[in-house]
Amino acid sequence: MNLSASSLRSLPKAQRDKFLASLSPAEAAALFYNWEFWARPEQLPPPGDWFVWLLRSGRGYGKTRTGAETVNQWARDFSPIALIGETKADVRDVMIELGESSLMKISPPWFMPTYEPSKRRLTWPNGAVGIAYSGDEPDQLRGPQHQKAWVDELAKFKYPVQTWDNLLYGLRIGKKPQAIVTTTPRPIKLIKELIADADTVDMQRSSYDNIDNLSPVYIRKVIRPREGTRLGRQEIGGEILEDAPGALWKRGKDIEAYRVIRAPELLRIVVAIDPSATSGGNEAGIVAAGLGIDKHGYVLSDDSMQVSPLAWAKQAIVRYNRLKADRIIAEVNHGGEMVETIIRQIRDEGDRPIGASIPYKALHASRGKQARAEPVAALYEQGRVHHVGMFAELEDELCGWEPNEGMPSPNRLDALVWALTDLMLEPQGVFVG
Repeated sequence: MNLSASSLRSLPKAQRDKFLASLSPAEAAALFYNWEFWARPEQLPPPGDWFVWLLRSGRGYGKTRTGAETVNQWARDFSPIALIGETKADVRDVMIELGESSLMKISPPWFMPTYEPSKRRLTWPNGAVGIAYSGDEPDQLRGPQHQKAWVDELAKFKYPVQTWDNLLYGLRIGKKPQAIVTTTPRPIKLIKELIADADTVDMQRSSYDNIDNLSPVYIRKVIRPREGTRLGRQEIGGEILEDAPGALWKRGKDIEAYRVIRAPELLRIVVAIDPSATSGGNEAGIVAAGLGIDKHGYVLSDDSMQVSPLAWAKQAIVRYNRLKADRIIAEVNHGGEMVETIIRQIRDEGDRPIGASIPYKALHASRGKQARAEPVAALYEQGRVHHVGMFAELEDELCGWEPNEGMPSPNRLDALVWALTDLMLEPQGVFVG
């Protein structure tokens, strides 16, 4: 009998039990690791002579598992294989080592790769090799050649175009080089080009395709709150969303058109915080920006996070030090008075007060959020603001926020507005340290 997991599940219980009891321990182990048995049909490589398999789906669909299983199958016949994640931590944790669907977790014991983190290398028992790369260091892919590639969350890479182009230059070994791209979609130019390419198999899938395998908590906390929302169409349904009609920022003409790979010499750098009071509340917005010698603004980083006040204050200090920033700034209207107090209390591992001497500026909002945001959006329209790389979540907020619809402004957006207002517009606020 040629069974799949779904067909076995449809059998009467007595027949299922009889089939499972008939398996030897070796057969049961083989079945447990048999992806063709467990996978839904659309999770198996599509037929045909394709170059890119673009699997864009909602969260929880199983795209990471699909990518890892595809790589594991490729490793039986092809090498080397490029493994490319958003950051070094993502490729290590999500794709290779720690994630529930990572290569080290889904590989059978008899075909378990050896992982050498210092070499960014996976080696399978047959000698096949996988090499780890990250989307925030595209030059890593200059030179190396590969037969196959798995690219995870391409739409979130800081440098998606540069990373993809460098991969393509080296994806040239063997008779049939191929790449699987697993990503939550965003309407960036590269994703649209891949969808339109005749050599791409584009699959759009929903989180609901895998609903039977998702925990009730995940469904309640992640899926249900986004049902019926614009963001839910992207994060659950895997749709490519264009800019919200009433958004102040337009992705193509305001952001993409002026994006740069690196900033010029910067005259000033600030790290702006839109604070959250608790770890279970809204995200704390943490955005760094600089003023160039050309008097243009350059968005340098987005470290926004949903963590405790102590954790986001530490992250702001880390970013301040890495960028050699001039000051940290924060809104103080709604509980923000605590920001300076928390920053001043931060100490390093040697118990030294690393936050005590950081210049800090408290910002008092005298106007509404839309009134504060509009002049900053105008700077974008004038081509005077540049994103240094891509900041996916921040850009989603900018292009999805419709102030005339009564939407509260997101925290990343607020932090960005404060940073660019301080650098480029009439500063509002009182310097307190």
